[in-house]
Amino acid sequence: MEPRNTTDNLGVLYIDATTPEDFFRQLGALHAKQRSVQMILMRILGQGRASELLDSSDVMLAIDIFFRRMNWTKGLLAEMAKLSAKERAQLDAYCDGVNKTLVGKTPWEFKLVGYQFEPWRGEDSILIARMMGYLTLSQSQAEVERLFIELVQAGVDRQRLEELFPGLIGEADFELIKQVKLEHRQVPPEYLWQTGLTRMMASNNWVISGKRTASKSPILSNDPHLEGNRLPNVWHEFTWKCGQHRGAGAGVPGLPGMMVGRNEHVGWGATYTFMDSVDSWIERCRNGKYLDHDGKWKTFAIRREIIKRKKKQPEEVVFYENHRGTIEGDAGDTAEKLLLNTAWSGASAGAQSLKGAMSILFAESAKQAMQIAGSLEVSFNWVVADKDGNIGYQMSGLMPRRRPGWKGFAPIAAYKKNNDWQGFVPTADLPKRYNPKEGYIVTANNDLNAWGRAKPINMPMGDYRARRIAAVLEQGKHHTITSVQKLHYDTHSLQAEAFMPLLAPLLGDRPHEQILREWRLDYEPESRGATVFEVWYRELYAVVFGSGEKNAADFLWKNSGTFIDFYQNFDRVLMAKKSAWFGGRSREEIYRIALDRIATQSFRPWGEVNTFVLRHLLFGGKFPKFLGFDYGPIAVRGGRATVHQGQIYRSAGRDTSFVPTFRFVTDFSEQALFSNLLGGASDRRFGGSYHSEVQNWLNGVYKRLEF
Repeated sequence: MEPRNTTDNLGVLYIDATTPEDFFRQLGALHAKQRSVQMILMRILGQGRASELLDSSDVMLAIDIFFRRMNWTKGLLAEMAKLSAKERAQLDAYCDGVNKTLVGKTPWEFKLVGYQFEPWRGEDSILIARMMGYLTLSQSQAEVERLFIELVQAGVDRQRLEELFPGLIGEADFELIKQVKLEHRQVPPEYLWQTGLTRMMASNNWVISGKRTASKSPILSNDPHLEGNRLPNVWHEFTWKCGQHRGAGAGVPGLPGMMVGRNEHVGWGATYTFMDSVDSWIERCRNGKYLDHDGKWKTFAIRREIIKRKKKQPEEVVFYENHRGTIEGDAGDTAEKLLLNTAWSGASAGAQSLKGAMSILFAESAKQAMQIAGSLEVSFNWVVADKDGNIGYQMSGLMPRRRPGWKGFAPIAAYKKNNDWQGFVPTADLPKRYNPKEGYIVTANNDLNAWGRAKPINMPMGDYRARRIAAVLEQGKHHTITSVQKLHYDTHSLQAEAFMPLLAPLLGDRPHEQILREWRLDYEPESRGATVFEVWYRELYAVVFGSGEKNAADFLWKNSGTFIDFYQNFDRVLMAKKSAWFGGRSREEIYRIALDRIATQSFRPWGEVNTFVLRHLLFGGKFPKFLGFDYGPIAVRGGRATVHQGQIYRSAGRDTSFVPTFRFVTDFSEQALFSNLLGGASDRRFGGSYHSEVQNWLNGVYKRLEF
């Protein structure tokens, strides 16, 4: 498939402003006009008011409890005070644009549940920034650290856990961890994704120096991989002019700015870093007090939250907090017990991220864009390029400064000295690069610790995508818009390339083995080899991690998102010559067992089994198909380890996915950006651009946005 371009802008609207305040006022109006449902829903959830305003079910109550525990509405006014007069005026202008569009004009979707629009405030945008920084980004780190605790408590020995988490658990006190009383999860992670929230996770971005392009100018590319099976897409595109500045790209409704894209001078793209910004401490608690490291029992701050519920009695929830974070469980019992206290570094931040989002629009060089991006409190990998030929990379985020020897992965005793955070690592110490000699920079959620003095990443995603992109870029000296678009759709799997030499000598003449032998290691829709490999791979996982008296696979599958994120940790075990997880069997033996278990199955092409339906974020599956709120099913190319990621899995009876929801590429030899979006510009079902780009997304058609 060769990607191709079109001049149809497919509903992407244009802002023509004279001043920054005028620009942000128009952007607020544009977000309110095209994405009001998305904005309002995010705010309701972040405030923990869904039971009050939307639905009083027990599941919704659990979701409200989650958001109240996170307490992201705390300190919003203090963050607002950090904005300069100029920044405050721009934020106020954004809110004014939203409110002039929506006050008195509540979207009909919310009128159905009796909700009336409440004016948008600057604090709401900071709330959205906090939500964007945590949900499934930093949250993925919290989940895998929780999984480690559950595995320890299930009796999995240190040797096996060292294989899964090499170099991260050296200081873990297993006997202490086993005594921790884990609260029953009132909010299983999968519940959150039944609300219309978007899972935000993997992405690719890369930038190529003019030394390797046909135009002799840099080429910048980004394709954020988020949950794709929802409408509208989380990304909102626009083109713009503001005085002498102009550009094109995409942002997130509710946030005043453009997260990814370019102006006439410089471009920027973002991926998530997997910075470890979430830590847990083991607190010794009794009678509402905790033992501190000075040997004294101190009283927790008690936060009482009243959650209103439609047509039901309000629910009171109580949280115990100290300077470290929020306790998981009831610390008020008279009996002494050990409880977890968990904190996220960005929980009280947001102003600096908002400043960066508003100012990067007007950056004039790669170095300036790196400086702005690096100041954000949310952790991202930023790649940048400018019209003068410079390319760069900068990591952002609040990395906790921990005592020497503690990486932050395993929980440690709160009552021991020097175990608290000691502030945050300076941005200057975070990984960065500028005009590297190889002529390109690639990030794909992989380990980038080598690029900085600080080592922020404990649990990166697999490096298969990053290595594949780098290999393709290394091969060429004349890259173009078209060649980069082709790489966006690449489905060759380096993961399969690593497994197949180990598996190939074991293949016989059975039908599924012949399919594997002839497979080209791609995840194209017509490929049966991809289907066979995936079924075998899942069976191999069950053979290894589901065997023995202590069945760790039960924990791993319940945390399927954890496996989706950190599969290369499991691959290291599955490809090892010997492992404590093998139970005394050889690698060849477990591979054969998995092959035998799937021998009687039939295998359809990948495009027939890897499918999903794009569902409306509020009404998904609730309205008849002919009304068109949902779209599909569609066949999705790619797998977990391919550049065109195509992961689909089911959790709590709901499909979720990680796919490239938005792609763009721009060559600095011209004032244009090429993009496609899985969805459409608007969340208005009966407008013309609700799902107008889905087929172009499937078929590799990019629109040309000139500015």
